[in-house]
Amino acid sequence: MDENTLRRIIEEVIEEFVGSSAAPSATATAVATAPVPQQGSELVITEEGPAKKGTTPREVVIALAPAFGGKMTKTITGIPHADVLREICAGIEEEGLSYRFIRAFRTADVGFIAHDAAEYSGSGIGIGIQSRGTTVIHQADLPPLSNLELFPQAPLIDLETFRAIGRNAAKYAKGESPEPVPVRNDQMARPTYQAIAALMHIKEVQLTDPKKPIQALRVEYR
Repeated sequence: MDENTLRRIIEEVIEEFVGSSAAPSATATAVATAPVPQQGSELVITEEGPAKKGTTPREVVIALAPAFGGKMTKTITGIPHADVLREICAGIEEEGLSYRFIRAFRTADVGFIAHDAAEYSGSGIGIGIQSRGTTVIHQADLPPLSNLELFPQAPLIDLETFRAIGRNAAKYAKGESPEPVPVRNDQMARPTYQAIAALMHIKEVQLTDPKKPIQALRVEYR
């Protein structure tokens, strides 16, 4: 990403940040209205009330951070959230398992979001995703600050990696011990994206609500 592109992204986030000082409504948080040009469809996420813990051992629960697919619609590198979810779900389906979506409002910390996903999953395996793209595969009987796999450098996560994350989560749910998804490392990623990452995190934290229960979600593409 060149300097001009980075500057443009930062300016867009700052404009949104300044213009959204009023508290967002639940509807605004739940529904993404930006088109997804890569797939020619629109991601719509609707809350369906408090989530229930799953009972089927052949499911993976995907927990979204407060702003994912709502106030923010792309990762830190501009990947549409619609495409992120498609790839993760495709990876799970490739392993013959099902998935459910929930949204965690109590925190913007991806480790705790992923742990919530695992606790609500019938298999005990869950995936947590922050709006900027940071992702964790978690297991219910692990401490929240531990995990099965962590993908901390959001700028280095592409669609192929998201699909592999879905596959591995499904394999864990089946009781397998897959090879961890390869994680790229770039020492320049942090300084390059630090400003935009901070702004996106601030925006995510603004939408947290410790008193709001975890919500079941319906995810559609229109």
